[in-house]
Amino acid sequence: MEHQTIVEALILGLIEGLTEFLPVSSTGHILLAGHFIGFESTGKTFEVLIQLGAILAILSVYFGRLWKLLVDLPSDARTRRFVAGILLAFLPAAVIGAAAHGFIKTVLFETPMLICVMLILGGIILLWVDRMTLTPRYDDVMDYPLWLCFRIGLFQCLAMIPGTSRSGATIVGALLMGADKRSAAEFSFFLAMPTMTGAFVYDLYKSRAVLDMNDAVIIAVGFVAAFISAVVVVRVLLDYISRHGYGLFGWWRLLVGGVGMVALLVFG
Repeated sequence: MEHQTIVEALILGLIEGLTEFLPVSSTGHILLAGHFIGFESTGKTFEVLIQLGAILAILSVYFGRLWKLLVDLPSDARTRRFVAGILLAFLPAAVIGAAAHGFIKTVLFETPMLICVMLILGGIILLWVDRMTLTPRYDDVMDYPLWLCFRIGLFQCLAMIPGTSRSGATIVGALLMGADKRSAAEFSFFLAMPTMTGAFVYDLYKSRAVLDMNDAVIIAVGFVAAFISAVVVVRVLLDYISRHGYGLFGWWRLLVGGVGMVALLVFG
């Protein structure tokens, strides 16, 4: 295996971990970066499987809360409602993701210009929503009603289009429906656990026939890089959002989408 490929996998893993839980589209970033550095993975499997690093990162950071939820689940109605809400929010993406898996991987993932357009559109929407005068009705994810959870799950389905951002779609949906900025991001964290785990397991199953040991080494490098960088992001993101909102991420999307679009038009 070429040393260059290992370095590329390391770079893409860092990008995955740094962007997975930000509303900037991790998939869009790693697909664009992979396009411009010439990185090719078997069936675009690398880009999905390194998400395991980000999954384990959020599980490690949230282990204490997850354990408390597990302990309280049999006896506490509030906990049962919260877990039911997360599963209900996960359901739309599970159904649509499984049904449209081939189209997403072979068409949408292979269209860099679409990614740039969605980055720009998403940035405009994020800046618009961040500047709206909204009166939050929910500031604790444990108190989100089931109808709100399901509708946030519908917003998450927009992220099937690369460049949209799973976290961005869920956060914007939650904000528009009455959540405050911090709890919207936290609900996105919790919803990421079943969604990303499901995507990982399903993609691993679908790609099992084309993976080889070379792929395994590259994926392992990307996984470790994604894990470390994602832990850092998850630990600092909620406090940052509580103080500063989402404006920075909207401007970042406009920058990356604009630069990517110009580069595609100039260099192809």
